[in-house]
Amino acid sequence: MSTVSIPGAVVHYTTHGAGPGLVLVHGTGADSVANFGHLVDRFTDRHTVITPDYAGSGGTEDDGGAITLDALIEQVAAVIRDNGGEPVDLGGFSLGAVVAAGVAAKHPELVHRLVLIAGWQDSTDPRHQLTFKLWRDLAELDESSYARLITLLLFTPGFVSRMGVEALAEFVAGTKCSDGTNRQIDLGLAVDISDLTPKIQAPTLVIGCTHDQLVPVGHSRELHESIEGSTYAEIDSGHLVVMERPDELVDLVRGFLHPEN
Repeated sequence: MSTVSIPGAVVHYTTHGAGPGLVLVHGTGADSVANFGHLVDRFTDRHTVITPDYAGSGGTEDDGGAITLDALIEQVAAVIRDNGGEPVDLGGFSLGAVVAAGVAAKHPELVHRLVLIAGWQDSTDPRHQLTFKLWRDLAELDESSYARLITLLLFTPGFVSRMGVEALAEFVAGTKCSDGTNRQIDLGLAVDISDLTPKIQAPTLVIGCTHDQLVPVGHSRELHESIEGSTYAEIDSGHLVVMERPDELVDLVRGFLHPEN
């Protein structure tokens, strides 16, 4: 584990492998290990894989106040600079996709290629507001209900059923809410990068999840349409595609990062 200090935060991150940088940015309520720990080795043959934890997650420390998108963008940018500052391939999942898009728009010199997984452009959709507000309220009222709701929203019905009773109970029991998660959900209720996405210059792959109930796939399609020249792909998955369809996801990302192969 390494750290980089910037105004307002001490950001923790890990590095694995060797080669050009690949930075992977996690989503709300998770950290880099939870979202990408099982996938890191799938990329280390070609990359130094760098996985930061942004404010509210992992070992990263901040002032405990409201989390802003600008703060998360600068935290990820600081990690890239701390690893030499050369352009990296940058991927983000869910809220991490929003952050990664912001990094590419505001710091184009740091991003070689960009992958946005199950992301969204703005939070004005009434269904988005309804879902995230319920998610946030349950985090305050009842952790067990919170865990059961988010499990249903993260996966397709078939995947939940195939998990089996014991694995499902273990997943629900391990799904915890925290102050950091609550602050990240608050950000997810407010983000709007519609002024940033037209500024993205890096070649971009947007990946949507066909059966996403947390961030419905229309948001990924909208994100793709807002980024000139971007490529779009869709996986038959729920929101947590990193767990539900990891092989398909890795194949798509590797194919985009290394089109010569």
